[in-house]
Amino acid sequence: MTVTTDPIQNWAAQAQATAEAQAKKDQTLGIDSFLTLMTAQLRNQDPLKPLEGTEFISQLATFGTVSGVQEMQTSLETLAASLRSTQTLNGATMIGRDVLVSAASFDHTQGGTVTGQIEVPAGTTSLQLRITDSTGAVVREIQLETAEGVQNFTWDGLHNDGTPAESDTYDIEAVATVGGETGSLEVLMAGRVSSVSLDATGTNLTLNTAALGPVAMANVRRVQ
Repeated sequence: MTVTTDPIQNWAAQAQATAEAQAKKDQTLGIDSFLTLMTAQLRNQDPLKPLEGTEFISQLATFGTVSGVQEMQTSLETLAASLRSTQTLNGATMIGRDVLVSAASFDHTQGGTVTGQIEVPAGTTSLQLRITDSTGAVVREIQLETAEGVQNFTWDGLHNDGTPAESDTYDIEAVATVGGETGSLEVLMAGRVSSVSLDATGTNLTLNTAALGPVAMANVRRVQ
C-alpha cells in the first residue's frame, strides 16, 4: 500500500514542534512564540476532534496574560521615564535656593559667611557654637540664645580676634547644657544649591552645594 504525505501538514507539524520546544526552553513565553504555537495547533487539529472550547479559552487566557505582562512592563517603563523627568524638573527648581542639612563640617571661602539653625530643647541653660579648624584649634566661639525652639545662627567668617578665617574645611559643633548635663546638639547647616544631578537609575537626586558638597535630596531637612 502506498502512503502519501502532505508536505504542508508536515511543515506545520515541524513548526508546532519547534514552537513548543522554544516555549519550553524559555521560561517566559513571548507573544511571537505564542502566536506561532497557536497557529500551528489550529492548523493541525483533528477535524473529528477539534480543540476543546475550554482548552482554547485557557490558551487564549495565557495569551492575554503574556500580552498583559508585556503591556504592563511597557507602561512601567513609560512611568519610570516620566518620574525621572519630573524629578529632574523638581530638582532644577532648587537651584539658587538654600537647603538645611545636618552637618558637622563645611567648606568655607574666605570673606564668606555661614548660616544655619539649631533646635534648642527645653531646659537649656547655655548654648555655644564652636568652630574649629583641621588641627582642632578653636577658630570662633559664639554664644547663642537658649530659648526653646529653632535658633538661627550666623558666622561672619572671622576668628575670635576679628581676623578673617582663610578658605578651608572647618568643623562645627553646638555645645549645650541641658538639665545640668553638657552635650552636643544637632547642627543644621545651610548650603546654596548650584546644580542638581540624577543617578543612572533615575531615582536618586543629588543637590550640589559649595559649602556642604553633594547633598542627597532625601537628607534635606528644610528649604529656605
